[in-house]
Amino acid sequence: MSSLWHETAALPSFPTLHENIKADILIIGGGLAGLLTAYLLKEKGLSPVILESGKICGGTTGNTTAKITFQHGLIYSDLIKKGAETAKAYYEANRQALEKYRELSKNIKCDFETKDNYIYSTDSRQKIEAELNALRIIGAKGTFAENLSLPFDTVGAVKTESQAQFHPLLFASHIAKALRIYENSRVIEMKGNTAVTETGSVKAENVIVTTHFPFINKHGLYSLKLYQHRSYVIALENGAELDGMYLDEKENGLSFRNYRNLLLLGGGDHRTGKKGGNYTELRQKAKDFYPKAQEKFHWAAQDCMSLDSMPYIGSYSKSTHNLYTLTGFNKWGMTGAMSGALILSDLLLGKTNPYAEFFSPSRSMLTGQIFLNGAESLLGYLYPTVKRCPHLGCALRYNKAEHSWDCPCHGSRFTKSGRVINGPANGNLK
Repeated sequence: MSSLWHETAALPSFPTLHENIKADILIIGGGLAGLLTAYLLKEKGLSPVILESGKICGGTTGNTTAKITFQHGLIYSDLIKKGAETAKAYYEANRQALEKYRELSKNIKCDFETKDNYIYSTDSRQKIEAELNALRIIGAKGTFAENLSLPFDTVGAVKTESQAQFHPLLFASHIAKALRIYENSRVIEMKGNTAVTETGSVKAENVIVTTHFPFINKHGLYSLKLYQHRSYVIALENGAELDGMYLDEKENGLSFRNYRNLLLLGGGDHRTGKKGGNYTELRQKAKDFYPKAQEKFHWAAQDCMSLDSMPYIGSYSKSTHNLYTLTGFNKWGMTGAMSGALILSDLLLGKTNPYAEFFSPSRSMLTGQIFLNGAESLLGYLYPTVKRCPHLGCALRYNKAEHSWDCPCHGSRFTKSGRVINGPANGNLK
């Protein structure tokens, strides 16, 4: 089943590239990150070209919960350990992203609603208080909340007021109409700054890769700097009308928000290629909490997770010139896409952006996660199975819940027949 967003929005269609062209700026990837970057650059008088392997917003953008907030879990109590300056930069970049959505949505019919956001805990008031203290240090406003409108007990939550939610594809549909986009135009090879598809090519002065997981393997070490995570959503009729957006501070906790007459219940998370709760867990929770509710839609999202919980925005690597990327949103793709688009548009226009250095893909990130990612890759290479991922050769695992072949190393996914669903793999199984 496709997502609620795909079922309730009509996206425009674009032609396939059938010629060899030149462009000032080429953006590879037609999700929200690519669309926003192109939109902001076009606002500044430039003429970017977008190449999309399938249909625009066919990946994570169309399978999000579409919350727009600068409060990404209990992020600031972690970031402040790196220094208040880093935490402050993350906050300001995402706050500006929220306000940019608010500004644009005044003229776009996308069901934009101002909502309070709650990050709750079921067992640690100390974590909530630590986050509130971090917010105070960086000058952000958060308050302690209790007696939440959830169907179970909590010990409290961080409440941030005047955040937002919207319909992501109604928004994307509007901004895409003014852009030069080629769909069904998968980039199969990069020759310098020329992107080659099966039926054409684009030679550009600057190239921005917004393909969710960067697909160019010889630069940037993204196979070690990223891994992918899946999460699930069911939309319930006769669920509950909540007074805001809710998320558990635990990685495997539950997410709640309303859309019109539906309650969106999210969770069941797991690393791609590994076992997890998926729809089975969510449907049991729905039965326990809302026994009169009926499931109307269900869908799953896949998110790129960075080493330090901050996106990678900027030059693809230290050794590449005029090649950029925008990735690693850690399940917060709405503000991540916008903040990244704002930063990259400044960089492409030769402007100084105050947050660019904090999000640079080449920043120092020696953490335990990089060794875990390396270990997963090694295990994937050694695991005995016939089906191997064409990206870097890892063994694929069968996902019974979604009837797909998934790569536990870097998150590529394939249908039972071998068609690629998610990258970084750039082609089908042979």
